[in-house]
Amino acid sequence: MTRRVAAALLALTLAILVAAVVPLALGAIAHERDSFVQDTARTTASIAGIAEARLGDHVTDDPALTAALVTAARQGDELLLLDAQGNVVVSQGTLLDPAWRQLVAQATTQNDPTTDLTSSRVIAVQTVWNDGRLSGTAIGTVVLERPTGPLNQNIANLWLYLIGLSGAAIVAAVLIAIYFARWVSRPLARLDTAARKIADGDLAVRAKTGYGPPELRRMAATFNMMAGRLEALVHGHRAMLADASHQLRTPLTALRLRLDLLAADSGPAAAAELAGAQEEIARLSRLVDGLLATARAEAVTEQLEQIDVTDTVGERVAAWQPVADGNGVKLVAEAPSSPAPRVALGAGHLEQMLDNLIDNAIDAIGTEGGTVRVSVARSDAGTTLTVADDGPGMTPQERSRAFLRFSTGSQAGTGLGLAIVHRLVTANGGTITLADTPGGGLTVELEFHGSDEA
Repeated sequence: MTRRVAAALLALTLAILVAAVVPLALGAIAHERDSFVQDTARTTASIAGIAEARLGDHVTDDPALTAALVTAARQGDELLLLDAQGNVVVSQGTLLDPAWRQLVAQATTQNDPTTDLTSSRVIAVQTVWNDGRLSGTAIGTVVLERPTGPLNQNIANLWLYLIGLSGAAIVAAVLIAIYFARWVSRPLARLDTAARKIADGDLAVRAKTGYGPPELRRMAATFNMMAGRLEALVHGHRAMLADASHQLRTPLTALRLRLDLLAADSGPAAAAELAGAQEEIARLSRLVDGLLATARAEAVTEQLEQIDVTDTVGERVAAWQPVADGNGVKLVAEAPSSPAPRVALGAGHLEQMLDNLIDNAIDAIGTEGGTVRVSVARSDAGTTLTVADDGPGMTPQERSRAFLRFSTGSQAGTGLGLAIVHRLVTANGGTITLADTPGGGLTVELEFHGSDEA
């Protein structure tokens, strides 16, 4: 986030600098050049005024006027004073640029001052008029060549100043962007860390509320309130599970023992009735176990482990093989053609999912005989686990309610098996779907995100 904010603000600052500073610099440079040329032209006009006193009075050699002409020019200027016939009257230095002759001809033709600016020098030509009047007679010409070293130095200094100013603005923009990005991102990172810890089971963690903008502080306070309520709910849920396990299992066990004692001392008729009661108690025990398993799945906060799905499927299929053989059901495990990636799941969750799905599939087929196939395959998301049977299957209405507790579909058993699987899968970030098996039956497909770990 810090890099994106800094890059965005840097791009904005560069755009503003390019749009504002460059035209400003070009305008300032143009103004500087115009001022330099105009100053040279004014100097040339002043020299022409002094030269008019000499040429107009036909003074051929006046040291004072010559000194005044030379003094009027700057140090480093090249100066020529020509009479009306183009003869050199006064000369200071040597004009390096031959273009002055063309400028003299142009000034004479146009009767107007003429200037020419190059990268190294500026040349100004001023006609000297008799009595200083433009309508008079031209009695000479002043040619002044001034090097543009000072102008170029001023332009370079201006560019350096603007570049330095732009660099300082860019550095300031980056520092400001980093500061504000961290001001916002650090509280968000703390919130993310706290949320991850809660997801991993540390319900006592809280986010710091004294950092960042007011909106993030309020978010942190709301997050802490949510975490506190979640901790209270989970702890209460766990306490309820412990109480329910103790309060329900103990009476059922005692009742089963009493029925066993009564059945041992009863006649055939009473023993048959007691056997039916024992079956109902066994069914009630399974229902209690299913409720507790569902509640544990909903309150899952265990640390995740890297699980090899193929190995776990092989183990559970081997464990259920005697049950399948006893019911005349063929139980088959199909390994993937290429190794499936390992998946991150809670400890024991995959075994519990497989136990419920295989148990439901065998119960659905019944004693008529059939096949249950458990297969593992690699998918775009990671790993797909499929349990398919060729039993009676489910209607669309039954499938829509299959993940609800105590649903009464033919695959539901006590109505908790698929509900337990659904909660375990979703608690581990996976998905579960139900579909018809080709030829009849139900196919349950679990999708898990893969891991790069071997």
